[in-house]
Amino acid sequence: MKKTYNFDNSPLRWLLLLVLLLAACDLLPPPAPSGDVLASDAPQLPNAPSETAVVTEVIDGDTIRVLLDGRTYRVRYIGIDTPERDEACFADATNANAAWVEGQTVRLVQDESNTDRFDRLLRYVYVDEVLVNAELVAGGWAESKRYPPDDELFDYLEGLEANAADQQLGCHPAGVFAP
Repeated sequence: MKKTYNFDNSPLRWLLLLVLLLAACDLLPPPAPSGDVLASDAPQLPNAPSETAVVTEVIDGDTIRVLLDGRTYRVRYIGIDTPERDEACFADATNANAAWVEGQTVRLVQDESNTDRFDRLLRYVYVDEVLVNAELVAGGWAESKRYPPDDELFDYLEGLEANAADQQLGCHPAGVFAP
């Protein structure tokens, strides 16, 4: 007697469906850049050191890898923080960052410190004249964070975060940014 397996209501079917749904989340296109913050609205640091680099990899929502003067560096965005790998909205914040900078030529602007304790360059990141740090906060993909002494634009970023939180943009509905 030939035995048949009923796949219709099996736990294996539901597990397979769950795996396919989770995989599909990574196939969705990244969120489009919001354009909510106009370049003219973003404060400039005219006397701050800056350099131009090409983004070679988006590591997460607030860290990229760039090619600068023939060398590769990791760059940590100043004044913002995004969800970590094990937190809700990590992929969304990373995709939002990628939508802005992936493969782009960027201008990196220093505040006070050159590097952090992980030897990453600390920079404000501009694509053309758009401050990406600010766009990520304005879209709700990042929260503002004060990291003294690199806090020249903290008050500006705080205002953007308050607006994004009020409007429940980006990651705010997930509750990953503590009040």
